[in-house]
Amino acid sequence: MNSHTEKIGARRQRIRADHTRIRLILFLSLVIALLLAAVFAEWICPYDPNGQDLSIALQPPSPDHPFGTDRYGRDMLSRVIVGGQTSIFSALILVGIIAVGGTLLGLLCGYFGGALDAVIMRVSDICLAFPGLVFAMAVAAVLQGGIQNAVIALAAVSWPKYARLARSQTLTVKNLTYIQAAKLSGTSSLGILFRHILPNIAGPVLVTAMLDIGTMMMEIAALSFLGLGAQPPTAEWGSMMSSGRSMLQTYPWVVLTPGLGIFASVVLFNLLGDTVRDYLDPRNGQRKRRRTK
Repeated sequence: MNSHTEKIGARRQRIRADHTRIRLILFLSLVIALLLAAVFAEWICPYDPNGQDLSIALQPPSPDHPFGTDRYGRDMLSRVIVGGQTSIFSALILVGIIAVGGTLLGLLCGYFGGALDAVIMRVSDICLAFPGLVFAMAVAAVLQGGIQNAVIALAAVSWPKYARLARSQTLTVKNLTYIQAAKLSGTSSLGILFRHILPNIAGPVLVTAMLDIGTMMMEIAALSFLGLGAQPPTAEWGSMMSSGRSMLQTYPWVVLTPGLGIFASVVLFNLLGDTVRDYLDPRNGQRKRRRTK
C-alpha cells in the first residue's frame, strides 16, 4: 500500500516538474520574442512612429491603422512598438543596476559586518521609511525629469531590497563548513565571496530580479505619466498614456493601446518570474535526486 502511494506521489511530482519545464520554455520564448520585437522595432513598424499627418488625426482602429492614430495623425501601433524599446529596456537596465549594486553591498555587509554593515543598513532603513514611488518622484523632480533621471531616481530607492536579501543569505552561508574550510586553505576574502558565497545566493536574487522587472516597468511608466520620466515626443508607454488621458472617453484607443503594451509585458515577465521561482525551488532538486537513485 505504501509502495503504491509512493509511486502515485512520485508520478504527480514528475508531472508537476514536467509542466514547470514546459511553462518555463513557453514563457521564456515569449519574452525573447518580446525583446526581439523591441530590438528591431524600427524595422517592424508599419509607419514612421514620429511622422505626423493631421488629415488622419484621431482615426479609430482600422485595417490601415490597427491601433488608430493620435492627435497628430501618428500611427499608434508604430508608436506602441517603438515605445517598447524605451519602456522594456529601461526596466531591464534599472533591474540590472539595483540587483548587481544591491547584491554587492549585501555581500560585503553580511561577510565583513562592522561599521560598513551598520552604515549601509541604516541608509537602507531611511530609503525603506518612505513609500518607494513617492521617494522616487521627489528624486526625479530634483533631477528635472527625463527617462535617464527616472531610472536613476528609482535605482536610488530600490536597491535596499537586494542588499537586505543578499546580506541575510550571506549571513546564513558564511558560517557553513565549506566556507570555514576555504578560509583554512588560504582563500582570500574576495575569492570566498565570489567563488563560494555568491553562486549559492544567486538563485533567490535572480528570482527577485525576474519578478521585479514588471514592477519597475510600471514605476517607470508612472513617473513618465506624471511628467517626470520620458518627455514628448519620445515614444514611451507611460508618457503616451499621459498625453492622451484627456481623450479617454472620446478617443479611448489613444490611452488604451499603450496601456495594453504595459499590461501584456508586465504579465509576461511576472509569469516568467513565477515559473523561474518554481523551477529553482530546492524541492524540485530533491525530487530530481530521488528519481536518479
